[in-house]
Parts: sequence; C-alpha cells; structure tokens
Amino acid sequence: MQPPVCVDASVVVRLLVPAPGTEAVAALWQEWTTERRRIVTSGLIGYEVTNALRRYEVLGALLAEDVNDALSIFNSLGLVQLDEPGLHAEALKLARAHGLKATYDAHYLATARRCAADLFTADARLARAVELPFVKLVA
Repeated sequence: MQPPVCVDASVVVRLLVPAPGTEAVAALWQEWTTERRRIVTSGLIGYEVTNALRRYEVLGALLAEDVNDALSIFNSLGLVQLDEPGLHAEALKLARAHGLKATYDAHYLATARRCAADLFTADARLARAVELPFVKLVA
C-alpha cells in the first residue's frame, strides 16, 4: 500500500482554478487517484481554499458561478482533514523552528509529519523557508 500524500491549499487551489501549474497538479492528482493514495491535509484547508476563491472573485478573475462550482468540486475531493488538539502545538513548534511568521503553513507541515507523508505545495516561499526533505514543490 502506498503512503499517504499531504497537500496544502496552494495545491488544491491550483487544481480548482486554471493557472500556470494547473497541469502539473492535475497530473499528480490523477496519479494519486489511480494509485488510491490517501490524500490528507490540515483542517484549515476549507477556510484557506474558500478565502482564495473569494479573492479570485473580488479581483474579477472568477465569476461567482465559477467560485461556487470550484467550491463544490473542493467538497467532493474526499480529502482527509486532520484537526487534532496536539497538532496546534506541533505547528507552533515548527513555525518557530523554521522562522515562519504565521502557523498556517506549519499546520500542513505538522499534518504531513504526523501521517508520515510528503507535503506537496505550490508555495515556493514555503518550500525555500523550511528546506525539509518531505516538502515537495509542485512547479
């Protein structure tokens, strides 16, 4: 059985909104689906994805109907969202260790570590900041 993979909001948004990098994310997602890999994420994902979609709408890059459709697709992805009490303390520790100013990204790091999963991100800033072997940049 394949190990799980962990994704952050940047990967999911690229899956939902056509932009540079969408093809790479879609190919990975197809691979994971074909391999029946468990896709885990932080319990923060819904908040972050919804916020990103709303920002696209406010900027005029997406119509309201497109945002609604993208949110429906997000809800159907079958992501396993972890939100355990100890995860917050672990995220805080990781944020401090890697000089992250906020703990949002650190929650994804903590989730990946807890699940012994690689964390896939489209956030180059995060990947550079932490330089951890289990963090994989999707370009």
